[in-house]
Amino acid sequence: MTQTTKHSPDEISVTDVLNKIRSRVSYLKSKLVLLLIVSITGGALGLTYAIIKKPLYTASSTFVLDDGNKSGALSQYAGLASIAGIDIGGGSGGGIFQNDNILELYKSRLMIKKTLLSEAVFNGKKQLIIDRYIEFNNFREDWKDEGDGSNISFNGNPDNFSRKQDSIITKFVELLNKQSLTVSKPDKKLSIIRVDVTNKDELFAKEFNLKLVANVNEFYKVTKTKKSNQNIQILQFQADSVKKVLNNSINGVASAIDAAPNANPGLQILRVPSQRRQIDVQASTAIYGEIVKNLELSKMSLRQETPLIQLIDSPVLPLEKTKLNKVAGFLAGFALAFVSIAIILLLSRQKQSGVVLKSNGYEN
Repeated sequence: MTQTTKHSPDEISVTDVLNKIRSRVSYLKSKLVLLLIVSITGGALGLTYAIIKKPLYTASSTFVLDDGNKSGALSQYAGLASIAGIDIGGGSGGGIFQNDNILELYKSRLMIKKTLLSEAVFNGKKQLIIDRYIEFNNFREDWKDEGDGSNISFNGNPDNFSRKQDSIITKFVELLNKQSLTVSKPDKKLSIIRVDVTNKDELFAKEFNLKLVANVNEFYKVTKTKKSNQNIQILQFQADSVKKVLNNSINGVASAIDAAPNANPGLQILRVPSQRRQIDVQASTAIYGEIVKNLELSKMSLRQETPLIQLIDSPVLPLEKTKLNKVAGFLAGFALAFVSIAIILLLSRQKQSGVVLKSNGYEN
């Protein structure tokens, strides 16, 4: 017995879909003149935008990073040092700058703020980088219109900045991270890092790039070797203190001998002061030798830990310029206007059809 397949009223066949598409295409053809007028107008606006839009300049720096892994040359001394009870570190490197942490350091508020508050030379005149950024973006004019902070200054100690100054810097950090700054490793297998700063002001892009790279790399070196430097300072202080004690002990021996130059050999008590001083000299000499040995090994460790940052390329004027192509601007404006007016016409037609159905009593 053959069963008859019943279609639900809500089901739409392929034929219905094709018919609806043809209907809409035909409707748009009937509005071809309007479509062309609006699209050409959009293309003209796109062309105008391409002409008046300022070009963007990109300042690029690339450098190679060797983070001073201590598992290399220094490891040959680790065994000898351990015999003497000295730990100079022979394990693998790592720590706070392991992997790609340095890439995020470039985008941090600390580094961008320090760079913005650095001085640079623009057209032969020294100026804070943040003042240059405010100037070419006309932020002071906007603040004047808002009646808020048009005369604000960023000179002075950053630690004493007001809430308003800090909020402005935070906003600039967000803008630069979003619009201008790109930090990447072109090849994940290599230790080459690329820093790009894109901006409409050529001089700002160049100086901001140079200062940011210098600030981050210096911070990286100082932080990476901070513990070793502190250890060296402590050992140096100890060495200086013990050496001072040793010198005093040597002087004490001489003074004790001078006090009894022709001592009676039968009176051993007369030799006690000089012998005590000699014991102090021997003890101080041994301690001083160990401290100096530790100090030299620590200096060796510091040299091995210090990262090597070799600049490969730095931004040079004129910078790479990117400008919107006039043809591309016209085509983009034309396409955007065409799609927009087509959607508006179709939605308007659908709305009118729904009104007609309601008026004829076909409302669902």
